[in-house]
Amino acid sequence: MVKTLVFGASPNPSRYSNIAIHRLVENKIETEAFGIRSGVVAGIQISDRLEGFHNVDTISLYLNPKRQQEYYQTIINMKPRRVIFNPGTENTDFQNILKENNIKVEIACTLVLLATGQY
Repeated sequence: MVKTLVFGASPNPSRYSNIAIHRLVENKIETEAFGIRSGVVAGIQISDRLEGFHNVDTISLYLNPKRQQEYYQTIINMKPRRVIFNPGTENTDFQNILKENNIKVEIACTLVLLATGQY
């Protein structure tokens, strides 16, 4: 099964990353979450430590470009098949680095992709 890591997850129910976790779980997509604050969303533990994430197919990114910088190498080392840059996370520099490392880049909204069956 395809596994998605919500990167920049929030336990705050008004945040899009939180809503995305709910939708991923509803769509029976194996989901993991990393965020600044730990918590549980839709039965998924948000880890505040970047340990134990393996075999990640997709990273759904919810960090602004400035906050992404410290995680460039970590994300590359995870070797995901693709990284989805959700609205507000677009980052040309990081997108180019990912492409150079043969990681597919999608400028899209995880929620829209799920709602339209394009995920």
